[in-house]
Amino acid sequence: MSSPHIICFGPGPKFKGGIAQYNTALARALKDEGAQVTIVSWTQQYPAIIPREFVDKASRSDFLEGYDIPVKYLTNWNDPRTWSATAKAIAALKPDKVIIQWYNPTQGIPLNTIAKYLRKHTKAEILFDLHFVAAKEQSSLDARLTRMALRHGHSFIVHAYKTAEELKALMPEREFAVTLDGKRANGQWRMANGEERPEQNELPIHHSPTPIHSILKLYHPIYTLFKPDPSFDKEAWKAQHNLRKHVFLFFGFIRKYKGLHYCIEAFAELTKLRDDVSLMIVGERFWQTVDQSKLSTKLKNAVFGTLKKLFLKKADDERDYDPLALVDSLGLNDRTLVVDRFIPNEEVPPYFQAADTIVLFYETATPSGVESLSYNFKLPAVATRVGHFPETITDGFNGYLATPKDISDMVRVMNASIDQPIPRENVVEATKTMSWENYAKAVLAS
Repeated sequence: MSSPHIICFGPGPKFKGGIAQYNTALARALKDEGAQVTIVSWTQQYPAIIPREFVDKASRSDFLEGYDIPVKYLTNWNDPRTWSATAKAIAALKPDKVIIQWYNPTQGIPLNTIAKYLRKHTKAEILFDLHFVAAKEQSSLDARLTRMALRHGHSFIVHAYKTAEELKALMPEREFAVTLDGKRANGQWRMANGEERPEQNELPIHHSPTPIHSILKLYHPIYTLFKPDPSFDKEAWKAQHNLRKHVFLFFGFIRKYKGLHYCIEAFAELTKLRDDVSLMIVGERFWQTVDQSKLSTKLKNAVFGTLKKLFLKKADDERDYDPLALVDSLGLNDRTLVVDRFIPNEEVPPYFQAADTIVLFYETATPSGVESLSYNFKLPAVATRVGHFPETITDGFNGYLATPKDISDMVRVMNASIDQPIPRENVVEATKTMSWENYAKAVLAS
């Protein structure tokens, strides 16, 4: 039997952020399981008016080194001609499965064209890998754009039960079957009135068979793209960066939903209780990646701001979100290391190796790439009890859970992580089944 050909559609490795890393890691894992894999990527993921830099121009490492995985940069959100060209290029590869990374409703417009064509002109299973269904900044158009694309999926991958429920709510007319091992319900049929399926040639003509769409409930696998440095001298690095005995880490893009403002406020309260703690804030402010003084940026900001006002509540426009100002106003400069920039791939490990605990005080949460990255460094977490975190973090075993938006409870779990430290072996035990190998096998199942 020949190897299946899998298309991983999503941002290629030249892009910043967790989705690009996820798509690359997925392609590698499928290749390791014997599949033939091609990454088909955007050239531009979003409307050109968005005032942000999405390409990683800093990293030197190549996560596809040693892998025979071609990357085709084909799809420009702003050029509809590339949408149909992408669909035809994928179809020409005669894939067995097409896995589409879903992470932004605006992409429903081009992905509708691509997925619709592939469903009609290929025999491939169309899988949408859902990083969420209900957007964190929900606009009046989001559900329509999401449904526009997802209706073409045969199967769906989710990393949390919450996402499965959001999908069911989005398409209530569909029949879904949730599986944990990757086995598909596609191709099976159930009578609309609940009767068992008879043989195909015995279907009574007055019944309309309803397809069952599979939801593969998996998880966000542990990132192994970033390797710990075995020669890393933790104490020397901490001394060099003026870090105290117990180090908390906030890592990744600074977005309002990630609750950095809660993290800083809780840390400020913790410093009133003890003198042996430091906080590292490492990551890029999401809306501060381009030169704000340029005329082109000012024009984009003006147009983008107008559109956001049309579709978002004012409270949801986070472009003025500046939690880093709290570091100074709360007098935390001598206890806080702020690295306010995009971190190239090769510079990531030291921050995780120097830390004792990852801080995930999110307001809302879909499966977090930062959480999965921290597990590769055996870091316990302090997190809020939102989204999928109660599925992956057992309170008191591999981390501590706090009440969302409750500063005093966040202080409690931060303190508990020091007074009753989580053994690193517990983190390993809790995540031993969350491997890319298991994930790829489930995706390749039928």
